[in-house]
Amino acid sequence: MRSLTVPTLLLALLTLAGCASQAPSPEQPRERGDWQAQKARLEAFDHWRLAGKVGLRTPDDATSANLDWVQRASRYRMLISGPFGSGRSVLEGGPDGVVLTTGKGRFTADTPERLMEQQLGWSLPVSALDDWVRGLPAPIVAHRLTRDDRGFPLQLHQAGWTIDYRDWTRAGGLWLPSRVVMTFPGLRATLVVKEWHPDPESA
Repeated sequence: MRSLTVPTLLLALLTLAGCASQAPSPEQPRERGDWQAQKARLEAFDHWRLAGKVGLRTPDDATSANLDWVQRASRYRMLISGPFGSGRSVLEGGPDGVVLTTGKGRFTADTPERLMEQQLGWSLPVSALDDWVRGLPAPIVAHRLTRDDRGFPLQLHQAGWTIDYRDWTRAGGLWLPSRVVMTFPGLRATLVVKEWHPDPESA
């Protein structure tokens, strides 16, 4: 899932929902050097389950949705539910294509962005999200990244999006984003990750 198609409506953007996370505790604050120490492991981290909620704001509306996202290497499954999720929709994809199942039927396409736009009227930047939710830029498009005083990602600019990392949590020995604000002209999505499961089989 590597084609970066900028969606016309990232409504659900990180309407991620999933399962278990641990909040950072006073006994375990982020330290300088933590990000660099985990970077190689984080880049290889491709089996997980994420649970969260996203709030979406456009010039005309504000809404929210949930998403249950399981990632297994290049294959993923996203269960989208809530007000802007058209009830319950399941997006499944991999190198061989993408399938979207809604109350109206089962639909296929070559990219998740195209399929969601066609069938739901809005789209997520799915091709970049698996990197952005880990605090990483997608590898195929130029980007600009600034860091905080501990060396963690603070703000990422890529493919017309601005991604602000507001908070972090620790799960499976990794520091992972727990609050992310993504903006695109006319669109603002705030993701609050409630739970991270580094091992999707345990969720």
